[in-house]
Amino acid sequence: MKEELSDFLKTAYQYGRVKETEDAFKEYPVEDEWHKGNVENVLKEDEAVYNTNYNIGDIVFVKEYYYSDGIKGNNHFFVIIDQNNTAVPIENFGMLISSNLDKLKYSSNKLLEKDDINKLHKDSIVKTDVIYRIVNDQILFKIGKVDNERIEEYKKNFYDSLK
Repeated sequence: MKEELSDFLKTAYQYGRVKETEDAFKEYPVEDEWHKGNVENVLKEDEAVYNTNYNIGDIVFVKEYYYSDGIKGNNHFFVIIDQNNTAVPIENFGMLISSNLDKLKYSSNKLLEKDDINKLHKDSIVKTDVIYRIVNDQILFKIGKVDNERIEEYKKNFYDSLK
């Protein structure tokens, strides 16, 4: 199935930079995030968009999951950076969004300031050096969006992290 992926995703796989979402939750624990992984901390009335049709640039809240050892994980934000629409179920590939601004000291993390389009509650970082595979079933809802210019910036930063 990888032969049907975009060049960007092929490169990410080639360098071993595509990971499962559980890895994101291990490296960026939700306990360190302002929302603590709780949906009720994220949503204001009628704020989320619930559907199963997600697009590149969408900021999504990935729901609880279970690690392979059976321990329950929590929820986190990701921005969809690419998709594989030929896979079943549809695969989304995202970059982790964290409100831990201390991580800005790493060149692979880019500032994403909250605004009316992305609908983040706090200024955050986008971790651009790893791509996480997210299936639609893992997505609770879409909260906002980033523009194509930012997506291209994040991809460029990803390529730069390979050097």
